[in-house]
Amino acid sequence: MLNTYYTVNYEGEKELVIQKSRFIAHIRRCETEEEAQQFISEIKKKHKDATHNCSAYMIGEHDLLQKANDDGEPSGTAGVPMLEVLKKRGLKDTATVVTRYFGGIKLGAGGLIRAYSGAVSEAIEETGIVERRLMREMHVTIDYSLLGKMENQVRQSDYPLKTINYMEKAELVLYAPHGKEEEFHQWTADVTNAQATVAEGELSYMESVLSNDGSKE
Repeated sequence: MLNTYYTVNYEGEKELVIQKSRFIAHIRRCETEEEAQQFISEIKKKHKDATHNCSAYMIGEHDLLQKANDDGEPSGTAGVPMLEVLKKRGLKDTATVVTRYFGGIKLGAGGLIRAYSGAVSEAIEETGIVERRLMREMHVTIDYSLLGKMENQVRQSDYPLKTINYMEKAELVLYAPHGKEEEFHQWTADVTNAQATVAEGELSYMESVLSNDGSKE
């Protein structure tokens, strides 16, 4: 499992009109090739009267599954440029389909490449990008006398708080980046003067939506 990777924020679309042709870019997060193929089939069925439904997808941690389809456009003018946009943006587990309704004006190879890649780029901006970070659930058990101090330190830290369980003792459930669990143990010991019990829980991905300049919102 990758510690960090980028993908799209679920699903979206964007329509452009270029030289009287309508280009409708659809994009969706797909974690398997089956999901990607199902997505493509859905769009083709929805736009079965379109001139072309070109597609591309990148699936897997190491981008082992990369596919592009020109769907009748001149070879290399649609699917591959769409795939290149996904690569340049560093997106994983992402599928895209660009539907074209021909408007009567031929764009030429260069024009088609710009149209298809531009449509995908616009769809990505419209949908948004998320950073997925692999985090470890950390269960911190402390006496109630330490709870106020611990809550204050948590607010100032980079460790997201999931919940607080009020039992015989207080249990705070936080998240630490995978691979930095030892740092979390040391941080907890420093904050509580080694008076906390820490148990490591499950791994899961946490998502942060990125703004257009690449920073987290």
